[in-house]
Amino acid sequence: MNDWEEYLKSFDGEPGYLDWAAFGPLSPNVRAEVHADAELLGSGRRSSIELVGEHVRESRELLAQLLRTDAEHVVLQPSTTYGLMQAMYGLAGGLMVSRGEFPSLTVAATRASDALGSIDVQWIEPEGGFVTPDAVREALTDDTRALAVSLVDFRTGYRADLTALREVIGDRLLIVDAIQGFGVVDADWAAADVVCGNGYKWLRAGRGTGFAWFGDRALERISPVLSGFAGTEGDLPLDAVPQPAAGAAAFQVAGVDALAFARLATSLREILDVGVPAIESELVARSGDVMYFADRYEIPVVTPREPERRAGIVSLAPAPQDAAPLAASLANHGLTVTTRSGLVRVAPHVGTGADTLRLFGDALAAFSSARVW
Repeated sequence: MNDWEEYLKSFDGEPGYLDWAAFGPLSPNVRAEVHADAELLGSGRRSSIELVGEHVRESRELLAQLLRTDAEHVVLQPSTTYGLMQAMYGLAGGLMVSRGEFPSLTVAATRASDALGSIDVQWIEPEGGFVTPDAVREALTDDTRALAVSLVDFRTGYRADLTALREVIGDRLLIVDAIQGFGVVDADWAAADVVCGNGYKWLRAGRGTGFAWFGDRALERISPVLSGFAGTEGDLPLDAVPQPAAGAAAFQVAGVDALAFARLATSLREILDVGVPAIESELVARSGDVMYFADRYEIPVVTPREPERRAGIVSLAPAPQDAAPLAASLANHGLTVTTRSGLVRVAPHVGTGADTLRLFGDALAAFSSARVW
């Protein structure tokens, strides 16, 4: 059995799960790593504790491989939001953000502006919520210093074009919330200045596995305002308060959970073994399968049709009177999705099998047969 077959086999959950954009059930290897490391941490032996602690270094190095950078530019975080707050609280000037972004971006931007007064949040409301290069170009001002955007929009599944956004904003900072695409989308990370993510969705590593990458331009322009004792050079700073560390290490508050990053390291190795391009290709095909059934039963889709503009999220937009019946039919057929603000978000992964897609088709067929036109 080759690496790809092993990877697909690792999706061992029950049929019907189509909510990977909300939470990724842990992979078998991650679960095994948790049990093994928990036993080591229960031994009380320093060597065992240090062995588990090695996963912290390993996670940074594996993240650097996926980001095509070096580990010195990567810092581990408790979540995506922590990384975004580290970036935004250190900014000055105009920060462009779509009002439709996930609250990790909108709340962090607002809190940073209110607390420090050095940020002017420049809200945009692009058509359909798609942060396109044209929408950004029209909204840019001389005061704009940074753009914050999701790689994959949590509502619609729209995948931002980082390369084109870089061309539009020029020398301004590009801050990317990558949680809905990291590890499953082969993005142009070099176009960004800050990339933040977490392993608890598509990476199947559980919560507490966040990270942030700060490029050279970001390190020059973003102050480590929220830097804690772990963000200093050398050993534990006692009897003095040193300056923040040089580089990405400054953007951390306290020590990290080695057990969490043992999970992350395990999941990253799985991804590197098969390659992100292969995962992306298969995931786009699975989202296409979801679209096929939606079209067959005449349920509107707001997610872009172009393969390069989507990843694993497909958002259905039933008529208002159809939203509840559709959600009920999906639940009655044993399917797990997210229903919010009138949209039904369906999120398969590469391991979503024919049995789950069959259930999805049956649920849409049952809904369609009972629909009143």
